[in-house]
Amino acid sequence: MVSATVGRGTALGAVLLSLLAVPAQAATTTATPGPTTRAATAGKLPAPDMSRLDGVLRTALTQGAPGAMARVDDNGTVHTAAEGVADRSTGRGISATDRFRIGSVTKSFSTVVLLQLVDQGKLNLDASVNSYLPGLLPDDRITVRHVLSHRSGLYDYTNDMFEKTVPGFEAVRNKVFSYQDLVKLSLAKPLTNAPGAAYSYSNTNFVVAGMLIEKLTGHSVRTEYLGRIINPLGLRDTFYVHPDTAIPGRHANGYLTPDQAGAALVDSTEQTVSWAQSAGAMISSTRDLNTFFSALMRGKLLSAARLAQMRQWQPVNSTQGYGLGLRRRDLSCGISVVGHTGTVQGYYTYAFTSQDGRRSVTALANTSNNASVLGTMARTLEAAFCGAQSTTSVTRGAAPAERHEDIAPSVTRD
Repeated sequence: MVSATVGRGTALGAVLLSLLAVPAQAATTTATPGPTTRAATAGKLPAPDMSRLDGVLRTALTQGAPGAMARVDDNGTVHTAAEGVADRSTGRGISATDRFRIGSVTKSFSTVVLLQLVDQGKLNLDASVNSYLPGLLPDDRITVRHVLSHRSGLYDYTNDMFEKTVPGFEAVRNKVFSYQDLVKLSLAKPLTNAPGAAYSYSNTNFVVAGMLIEKLTGHSVRTEYLGRIINPLGLRDTFYVHPDTAIPGRHANGYLTPDQAGAALVDSTEQTVSWAQSAGAMISSTRDLNTFFSALMRGKLLSAARLAQMRQWQPVNSTQGYGLGLRRRDLSCGISVVGHTGTVQGYYTYAFTSQDGRRSVTALANTSNNASVLGTMARTLEAAFCGAQSTTSVTRGAAPAERHEDIAPSVTRD
C-alpha cells in the first residue's frame, strides 16, 4: 500500500510569537553563501517547489525506500509531503509527523551542548582533550576543536563494525557499549592523520564529545540534551532513550538494505544504537529538527561568537564544508544551506536550514545502505531551497554522486 499527502498550513501570528514558544515557526529568507556560492538577497529565496519535492519522494520509492517524507517550514507556512509506508507489515502510510531515528544529526545536538559549556567558561575549544579526560587519547595534541571538526585523526570504529551491513548490525542491535568500549575499538588502529592536519569523518570524535559532556557537567548526555535544548525549544518528539530499543509513540519503521542484491529488507527499527550514543542515537521528527536548526541559526542556543566558530568550514568536497558538528551544502542555484545528514540502520535523514534559519527542511527515507535512495533524497534540498531555479535533475541523476559519511565512512559501499 502506498499513500501520498501534500499539505500546507499557516502559522497565525508568527511575527508576534517567539521561536521558543512556537517551535515550528519559520519565515522566508536568504542564505549566507559558502565559498563557491552567490548571495541570495533578503526576500529573494526561490519559493519551495512542493510538486518537485513530492516527485523526489516518489523516485525514492521506486529505488527501494518503503516510505519517504519531508516538511518545509517557510515564512509561517508549513508544507508537508509523504509517500509510501511507515510499516511494511501493516501497510500504514508514512506521515511527516512520524518520529524516526536521526542518526548523525545527533552530532549537532552534542556540539551545541559543548559550545554552551564554552560560553559558560567551562570548556576551551583549543585545549587538549586529555586535559579534561586524562590519558584517554594517544596524542595530547588532539584538541576539542579537532574532535568537533573531524580533524583529530581518530579512526572510525564503524568501518570495521559495519563492513558487512546486516551481520554487523545484528551483532550490535541489542548490545550495550560504554563510551570507553567504543574509544578502545578506535584506538586499536593508528591515527589516520596528525591532529589538525586533515578532515576525516569519524564517529569516534562524537563519542569523545559525549564523554566530555558527561565529565564537565556531571550529568548524562540525556539530561543535558533535555535541559539545554529539548525542553527550552519545546521539542515534543525528540528523545534520547539509549539503551532502550523502542521509538516512543507513532513512528516510521526503519528498513536496512542487505548487501546482497535482491535480498529482503531487514526491519531495523528496534535497537539500542549503543554503537553510536552521542554520535547518533537520538530520535526526533521533521517538525522538531526544523525547529532546532532554525533556533540554532537565529542565535537562540549559542552566543554569536560560538555560532561563528561553529561555521568555520573545513572543505569536504567541491560543494560541501564541515564546521563544528555542522555541515554546509552549496546548492545548484547558488544558495548555501547548513544542517546535518543522518544515517542509522534503516533511516536516511537530511535536515538543513537557510543560514539565518528562516527556511528549514527535514526529509526522511526509511531505508539505508541504498546509494540510489541516498542521492535522490539529497535533492529534497534543491526542491525546498532552489525551487524551480534548481538546475539539478530529480529523475536523471544529474547531481554529483552522493556519499554518506555517517556510518563506516571508509566503506565505499554507500
